[in-house]
Amino acid sequence: MIEEAVRFVINIPFALFGSEAPEWLVFVHVSLLYGGVFMMAFISVLAFGSVWAERKVSAYMQARLGPMEVGKYHGCLQTIADAVKLLFKEDILPASADKPLFTIAPILVFAGSLMSYVAIPFGPTLKVADLDIGVFYILGTSAVVVVGIIVAGWSSYSKWSIYGGMRAAAQYVSYEIPTALHLLPIIIMAGSLNLIEIADQQKTILTWNVWPWINPFATVSFIMYYVASLAETNRTPFDLAESESELVAGSHTEYSGIRWSFFFLAEYADMFVVSALGVILFLGGWHLFPIPVIGPFLAPFIFLFKALFLMFIAIWLRWTLPRLRVDQLTYLCWKVLLPFGMVTVTGTALWQLYFYKTTVGYILGTVIAAATIWAMIRIYKSEPSPDRRPPMVRRDRMAATQ
Repeated sequence: MIEEAVRFVINIPFALFGSEAPEWLVFVHVSLLYGGVFMMAFISVLAFGSVWAERKVSAYMQARLGPMEVGKYHGCLQTIADAVKLLFKEDILPASADKPLFTIAPILVFAGSLMSYVAIPFGPTLKVADLDIGVFYILGTSAVVVVGIIVAGWSSYSKWSIYGGMRAAAQYVSYEIPTALHLLPIIIMAGSLNLIEIADQQKTILTWNVWPWINPFATVSFIMYYVASLAETNRTPFDLAESESELVAGSHTEYSGIRWSFFFLAEYADMFVVSALGVILFLGGWHLFPIPVIGPFLAPFIFLFKALFLMFIAIWLRWTLPRLRVDQLTYLCWKVLLPFGMVTVTGTALWQLYFYKTTVGYILGTVIAAATIWAMIRIYKSEPSPDRRPPMVRRDRMAATQ
């Protein structure tokens, strides 16, 4: 029903002019309809729900209530009230700012996020463009966000905004490399950059690329990709771009009102993009079980559930892990994620040649996964705990410190 309604609205120019509808009219109609209505509505609802969920999840983790007053159910309308407040707040334009660049910067940041949705398929037929270079297109459009951040920091004519903009741009550009590198194993396995083809190769839950019996190197790539995507979207523990050491907000310090909300919307839009890309490449996209009757109808909901679950993990990590230092940030990028990316790409190529979809490969991948889990459990249990020390030892150490 949803797909039929979307298809009917998109085909309005053909209904009016027949098969001779002008190409420019079709392009403008689809672009405005999809980008201006559908995607803006989707991103707005996504941001409202994500902000409310982030407040409630963090409140639950910290044994507090969170928003409770606005709305009848646990403050469910609090985010909408905040959005209305932003619309009516004064839009301040600094006197010394570069006004044209200051105005266009939020548009560039949000446009970079919005353009990525063109290539994301929400189902086997619920898509805008079936691009043969879908993965490459999403990686390319994400670079527009970096340009907008630099422009925002530079045009504000504030040293703190410039510091924050340069720091954020360096982080984005640095982590784009391991992010793309850890997507290469899936591209090698699928032999395609088309997102629909990659998803259709994972028709059942047992054939998802994330499982080690399919390819253990792809399992490592999924973990590394998710870590790199957190840094690329400026999520904790990688939110150094907010410049809290300078007690400012980073590149968008001088922005207020509706202009600031574009930066805010772009962050949650990017979160969904990286989550959706991870779902399509590693978690089977909209595939779960091969049910031909209700499968096409449930496909968008299955896809959204998986993507929102990855977003929930990002929210969970935000209220669990402390912020990294800038040296730890660069160390993780260049000395951990990048070398692991080289290993996973090489290992995936060798695995595809000798072990892919073979009995030896299934057994070996399972053994590797079991050994990894066992090693992680052993490392965790071997870590000393202060509570396990005898009371006399603790008392002696306390006396020695005093």
